[in-house]
Amino acid sequence: MANEQTAAKQAHDHDHDHDHNHEEGDGCSVPKFDTRDIIVRADIMSKTKELAGMIYTSEEVQHYQRAEKQIQGNDRIQSLIALIKKKQKEIVAFETTFKNASMVAKIESEIEVLQDELDGIPIISEFQQSQSDINYLLQTIVSIIRDTVAEKINVEDASPVDPEECIE
Repeated sequence: MANEQTAAKQAHDHDHDHDHNHEEGDGCSVPKFDTRDIIVRADIMSKTKELAGMIYTSEEVQHYQRAEKQIQGNDRIQSLIALIKKKQKEIVAFETTFKNASMVAKIESEIEVLQDELDGIPIISEFQQSQSDINYLLQTIVSIIRDTVAEKINVEDASPVDPEECIE
């Protein structure tokens, strides 16, 4: 794994000429890295992939996938979605090309009726709820990681090095 990281870093350095904003031999400066230069340690990447796999097999994701399949297989839902998209394109045409505000308003009200019908189908609300559940799960995971790391280090309170201290 370490060899993979080194090879990836060397290939990356070969492709891009980067300045890390520090002078060689200067003991006071702190290197500043561009985000694209940071290579994630193999063990962290491994755990991240493991966590992603656990999320993928979670009940929230499984429910989302079942609802998505039902929606894709439902002809009425698919025709409503297609009709809404068609009407959205019509709105753009009437706004930009024809400059006809009354037709825009008429089509918007037609879309609203179609959207209400779509929202009234139980699998649609289940699908939307499952999307919300997955987003909440992911936000919670990110918050826990952020908070756990923040307990160990407090980047916001770190004091910058005074450049005057580096002058010998």
